Amino acid sequence: MMIEPDQNGSSRARSRFWQSASGFWRGASAWRVWVLCALLVMIVVLQLYVQFRFNYWNRDFFDALESRDPARLRGQAFLLVPLCLGSVALAVTSVWGRMTVQRKWREWLTGKVIDYWVEDDRYARLAAVQSEQQIPEYRIAEDVRIATDAPIDLALGLVSALLSAVIFIQILWTVGGDIALPVGRHSIRIPGYLVIGVALYSGIVTTAMTLVGAPLTRLVQIKNQAEAELITAAHELRDIGEGAAPRDRRSEVCRDVRSALGAAIDQWRRLCWQLMRTTIVSHGNTLLAPIIGLVLCAPKFLSGAMTLGELTQAAAAFTLVQASFNWVVDNYARIADWRSSLERVGGLLLSLDRLNRETPPQQAESSMLPAGPVKLPWKE
Repeated sequence: MMIEPDQNGSSRARSRFWQSASGFWRGASAWRVWVLCALLVMIVVLQLYVQFRFNYWNRDFFDALESRDPARLRGQAFLLVPLCLGSVALAVTSVWGRMTVQRKWREWLTGKVIDYWVEDDRYARLAAVQSEQQIPEYRIAEDVRIATDAPIDLALGLVSALLSAVIFIQILWTVGGDIALPVGRHSIRIPGYLVIGVALYSGIVTTAMTLVGAPLTRLVQIKNQAEAELITAAHELRDIGEGAAPRDRRSEVCRDVRSALGAAIDQWRRLCWQLMRTTIVSHGNTLLAPIIGLVLCAPKFLSGAMTLGELTQAAAAFTLVQASFNWVVDNYARIADWRSSLERVGGLLLSLDRLNRETPPQQAESSMLPAGPVKLPWKE
């Protein structure tokens, strides 16, 4: 039976997750992680500088094409080599640093959750509480990974988006300048019209994605629960085959497996329809943003107030700024997946917390208890 999350429970689960997960960022050895994070932020700044130089390279290259100047074209071709090499080197270093922080946080939090699960035989007592459909193995293996991977990627992406907006808004304001719109016998002059245009366009797209994608987090969480229950049902069938469970339960467990598979497929179908709706917004934005930048710049280019290089430079800056403003749009599915996993890990921790108050250890089935002390390899 599928359990749908409620708002109060989700809030408590998120709070409980951060209560445990934030310990990684504190303590005597946390300074090493913070130094690595500072390095990652520095890499983001350098990547933006390279992107900034690419933006001006774009302008100079197309101006050289417009003037049919072979010498300027050769100079731009030579300049392209160090820019590309620098961009690749920074990207590779960023992957190393980002995945190192993610790996260490996952290792730390997974160890803490497993310790808490095993201590005082909570793993056996949780299994004995039939109302708790926690599937702890899935949450520890998969949800902890997502819950620690995504925040690093999202935080660095957000920093990059904010800095990009600041840098390239200046380019839009400088290159685009102002524009005079005829209104009857008069004209209205709009200063920084490209900045106003990108703000309006981004606001429309972000609002559309927020409205269309609102159910996504809940659907991802229900889908993950259905997948976990399918895995658990399959494990029960394997236990029968290996003699760890009575063979007379085979028909019942086979029915459970088929039922769990049907539930998982049904949730995938619901998620598919939701992702189709969000894709309309995200893919439409991908197609329209560069075109809108060119359309807004076209009047000044046709009037001779903007060169071909400035046209391409402004259009590229427009695309980068709207991508920064629409960071939520581009990362909506990732944020939903992360929030779902975060709440599932927090929910598991809350259930283990309740065991401290409700079920005494001696009430668990004796056959479920280990014969001796459990050795935790990550403990020193």
